[in-house]
Amino acid sequence: MKTNLAISAALATIMTTGVIDTAEASDKKKKEKCYGVSPAGQNDCANLAGTHSCAGQSTVDNDIGEWRLVPAGTCKELGGFDRKEAKKMFKEMQGKKKD
Repeated sequence: MKTNLAISAALATIMTTGVIDTAEASDKKKKEKCYGVSPAGQNDCANLAGTHSCAGQSTVDNDIGEWRLVPAGTCKELGGFDRKEAKKMFKEMQGKKKD
């Protein structure tokens, strides 16, 4: 009985280690900031407007001023923008609000 328990514990350890290694490998893949794709409360950090400086503080879905990290090369597929594009669009929107 003790042998079965030891084998089960060893097998569980090996399987868990494999999962952790896979998760760590995926974290090391390149990522990019993608603007305009964050659901409310799921942004990764400060916004272009400067109204907050922390993750999870966005209040509107897909706000052009909010960003989140996505796997490199997927931002356009998600309908997002790089920082330069987002900043330009944000400034245009700010100009229209003043009119």
